[in-house]
Amino acid sequence: MKKSILLITFLYAVGLTLSLWLYHHKPLLMEDVGQLLPTKIKEVHGATSEAKLQGWVNEAIKNNEKISVAGMQHSQGGHTYYPNSIMIDMKKYNNILDYSPHEKSITVQSGATWEDIQAKINPDHLAIQVMQSQNIFTVGGSLSVNAHGRDIRFGSLIDTVESFRLLTPQGTIINVSRTENSNLFPLVIGGYGLFGIILDVTLHLTDDELYQIRSRAINYQDYPNYFINEVHQNKDIRMHIARLSTAPDTLLQEMFVTDYQLVENQANLVEYAKLERDSLAAPQKFMLGLSRHSDWGKNLLWETQNKFYVSQDGNYITRNNAMRGDSKFMEYDNPTKTEILQEYFVPIDEFTSYLDDLRAVLKKEELNLLNITVRYVNEDEEAVLSYAKEDMFALVLLINQGKSKRDIEKTEKVIQEMIDVTLEHDGSYYLPYYSYPTQDQMDEAYPRNKEFFAQKKQFDPNEVFMNLFYKEYSQ
Repeated sequence: MKKSILLITFLYAVGLTLSLWLYHHKPLLMEDVGQLLPTKIKEVHGATSEAKLQGWVNEAIKNNEKISVAGMQHSQGGHTYYPNSIMIDMKKYNNILDYSPHEKSITVQSGATWEDIQAKINPDHLAIQVMQSQNIFTVGGSLSVNAHGRDIRFGSLIDTVESFRLLTPQGTIINVSRTENSNLFPLVIGGYGLFGIILDVTLHLTDDELYQIRSRAINYQDYPNYFINEVHQNKDIRMHIARLSTAPDTLLQEMFVTDYQLVENQANLVEYAKLERDSLAAPQKFMLGLSRHSDWGKNLLWETQNKFYVSQDGNYITRNNAMRGDSKFMEYDNPTKTEILQEYFVPIDEFTSYLDDLRAVLKKEELNLLNITVRYVNEDEEAVLSYAKEDMFALVLLINQGKSKRDIEKTEKVIQEMIDVTLEHDGSYYLPYYSYPTQDQMDEAYPRNKEFFAQKKQFDPNEVFMNLFYKEYSQ
């Protein structure tokens, strides 16, 4: 009897221990903002110190484990995780380490957001050179995708970086710049976290400036000449953005453009310098909701957007506030649907004919296209995975789609058609999004991708740093 009780007690203890072990070691289901690649990972570590980061990398090397690096996870193709991997969340690794207003430079840990930087530098009337249209993203994540934005005088983000420190796949920490470990500079920036962990970054800053908004409606056929003659050749226009109609009645025909022109009297900068939030997020979110469900809603959204943005003509705004777009209007939570981004780059002289061919695809195929913004991107010859082989227009598409296998396949078909059209017009596409493009499309858009992956394998032969993007396209 006593032996039976002891056996039962022993088995109970073993079962409890096993249950606790399984509970603490159960796989985590990870998703990024696209919600189309749910993947079981081993665990998540929240970065707080350099020592811990280095320890986790050394432990992964010892145990033959894989690491992925994440910021805000707005990349939509599994760039921030990998099956059974350790994901390192960098968001709390966000200190400002050094700031020199006189030299117009700042050094920040890679988990710092652009908003963190703006809050620090705005009192000194300094501003960021290049970033996305929203300021919510981490600096490390933005470097990993080599982001670009509204500024037309600076190039991609890589142009604004002085140096960074990298925690390598060997567990060492090195300095990387155009003169030190320079071979890694164009690989890590735009390298999607595959070469190690960016620890901290030194960035060049610029002056905050007061702009007058210049906004007008325009036909798509007139846009290239307008941009070249009235925007690009006018050195006082520092930033620019345009929007294309996705409304069925005016699809890819009507546009409105917004230019940010330097005000001659900068003494008034102080009056507008307080950092503000975008007050239009709530109404835009409501209108966007209507457009998801009907052609009527899409037409109404376009008419309302057009009237509002054109009515801003003559208003004043600082550079810092122009670079604080609120992304809340794009927040979307639906159990069966999600929203994805695509971004296509085309040479300026191909813009009109490209839109004609793209419109033909969209009228033939079923795609719930909600919004298209247009930006200008300078040629980038530095980044190995450069998306801008010459000066180009960038078209950012917001698409509503279902999460089911059938819906994914339907969207894949249309996106591959759109990418084919883009490539036919000597264009390319952006890599931070879902892996709809084929390997052939990847090879054509990014002719140096095999060089990139070969350098990855040489620098990280044990493939310590992994993600689903690498798994998809590195073969």
